[in-house]
Amino acid sequence: MKVIICGAGQVGASIARHLAQEDNDITVIDTSTELAQRMDESHDVRGMVGYASHPDVLAQAGARDADMLIAVTHSDEVNIVACEVANSVFNIPLRIARIRKQAYLRPEWSTMFSAEHLAISVVISPEVEIAHSIARRLRSPGAFEMLPLAEGKVHLIGVHCTTSSPLLNTPLRRLTEMFPDVRAAVLAVFRDGTGFVPKGNDMLRLGDDVHLVCRTADIVRVVSLFGHTEAPARRLVIAGGGNVGFNLAQVVERHMRGISIKMIESNAARAELISRSLRSSTVVLNGDALDNEILEEAQVGRAETIVAVTNDDETNVFASLLAKRAGCERAITLLNKTSYAPIVAGLGMDVVVNPSAVTVSSILRHVRRGRVAAVQTIGDNFGEVVEAEALETSRAVSGPIGSIGLPPGMIIGALVRGNEVIIPTSQTVIQPHDRVVVMATADLVRKLEKLFAVGLEFF
Repeated sequence: MKVIICGAGQVGASIARHLAQEDNDITVIDTSTELAQRMDESHDVRGMVGYASHPDVLAQAGARDADMLIAVTHSDEVNIVACEVANSVFNIPLRIARIRKQAYLRPEWSTMFSAEHLAISVVISPEVEIAHSIARRLRSPGAFEMLPLAEGKVHLIGVHCTTSSPLLNTPLRRLTEMFPDVRAAVLAVFRDGTGFVPKGNDMLRLGDDVHLVCRTADIVRVVSLFGHTEAPARRLVIAGGGNVGFNLAQVVERHMRGISIKMIESNAARAELISRSLRSSTVVLNGDALDNEILEEAQVGRAETIVAVTNDDETNVFASLLAKRAGCERAITLLNKTSYAPIVAGLGMDVVVNPSAVTVSSILRHVRRGRVAAVQTIGDNFGEVVEAEALETSRAVSGPIGSIGLPPGMIIGALVRGNEVIIPTSQTVIQPHDRVVVMATADLVRKLEKLFAVGLEFF
């Protein structure tokens, strides 16, 4: 597959790294000579210096026979024009644009990106998706990851192993015997910063971060089995009134009744605008989230959760630490710099949200060939959890799971057949139209595609 990526920032570089591992032909365009050279030197891709919206630059990048264009520059307008040129001049079949400005995303302008107008195939709005991602974590505070799959019938969740978990030091194959009424399967484990796809004899250890799929009805029970019994937040402090913070407040107001919200925003004009746009019950404070007086006014010590989502990573980290020291029970912290993640892990951050990881997962869902409903990246390029539909003549439905040759590093975690959730064994047979949740390490994604391929269509 030939792909042109416009923008060599964190999202563009992450997408390029994922796709280059699968032997795709990748060209990345950026106006920065340094970033373009970095792509050339650190990834098996071609880096180009130029303006991604210019037809001559796209032509030089190979747009005439490209299969896909992914526009993730820092400018919405450049992303829009790049997709329009890709369509009208080069007829590139799939055009994905990251759009961040909320003015473009209002419902009354939704037809603007249709085939009859700007011809953008897929619009990705990271701030909106991040807000929904954080809201899901608020509903289940014991989990650091929470993603609905198969129309909400199952969830991918991430949980940390605590001292009170009865699952510690027990072979995974015994968990079904111990808890027969729980429908769940462990997909990946991270121990001391290293990830692996577990086998039946592997055991969970104190401090492990575990990614698993479970029936939605079992979420509370599963989280409690890892030692988490935290109650959902009733008092919430949001540090940062940018697009993420504002969208989060709107989601909480609309869908999570009974939560008291206090928001801290440093820009007076922005704070005034937010105050007029949100409900009167939401308190908006103009001030610095690192100012103890402002934190006291926000009553952060009485809040169950602080969500730090300013545009500055350092402010987010220190606001979270100050809130925890004041008595706040839980901190959800937005971090753009992935290099900070290992450092903040030991500082008491309960959940770290990486915006580029959320955006990359959204884009990969559309990059993966065929009937893919969801993709979630796991770890720093460790692997992917994919939800897709099994088709009638794919190898995946050719016999029992134990006979189809899953390589080490790939695991089928759950099947959804109508309203039934099945945690499969080696004897389970996947049926056509089952929704299948699969975990594969990054080097096996191409094999995963082949396993479910039907002729020229995957999944």
